[in-house]
Amino acid sequence: MNKKFNVQRLVQTSLLVALQIILTRFCSIQTPIVRIGFGFLPVAIIAIMYGPIWAGVANGIADIIGVVLFPTGAFFPGFTITAILAGVVYGVFLHNKPVTWTRIIGAVLVIDIILNLGLDTYWLSILMGKGFIGLLPTRLLKEAIMIPLKVTTIGVVWKKFIVKLPKFSQAI
Repeated sequence: MNKKFNVQRLVQTSLLVALQIILTRFCSIQTPIVRIGFGFLPVAIIAIMYGPIWAGVANGIADIIGVVLFPTGAFFPGFTITAILAGVVYGVFLHNKPVTWTRIIGAVLVIDIILNLGLDTYWLSILMGKGFIGLLPTRLLKEAIMIPLKVTTIGVVWKKFIVKLPKFSQAI
C-alpha cells in the first residue's frame, strides 16, 4: 500500500467515526426504556469498505471519544470491547464479499443477540448490581426494535447509495 492510499483511508475512516459519534450522541431517539440510534451505519460502512480490523478499531475509538466528549454515564471498558467486537463482526460478514440481505441479517443478528443482548447485558448487570435475567426484558424489547431497523437501514443505504458511486473509497 502506498502512503496516499493509507492517508485517504485514514481520513475517510475518521470522517465516518465523527459521523458515528454524531449519530449516536445527537441523532438518537431516547425513550424512557431504550435509546434508538443510527450510529451503527458508519461502522457498517467502514467494515464493508476496509474490513474487520479497521471497523473494530474505528468503533472502539468512536466509543471512547463519544464517552469522553459527551458522557451519558460512567465509562466502562466492557462497552468499548463490545463496540470493537461489533465492528469486527460487521467486517467478517460484509468485507470483500457481496453485500447481500443474508449477510446483513447474519451480521446484525450476531451483533444484536450475542454482543448487545448477551455481552452488554452482562456489563450492565456488573455496573448496576442487578441480575442478568432481570435486565433482559427491556433489552429484548430494544433488540426487537433495532434488528429490523439495522437490517433495513444498512441494506437500503448500501444498495441505493453506495454501490451506485463509481468508487466509494474516493467519493467521501
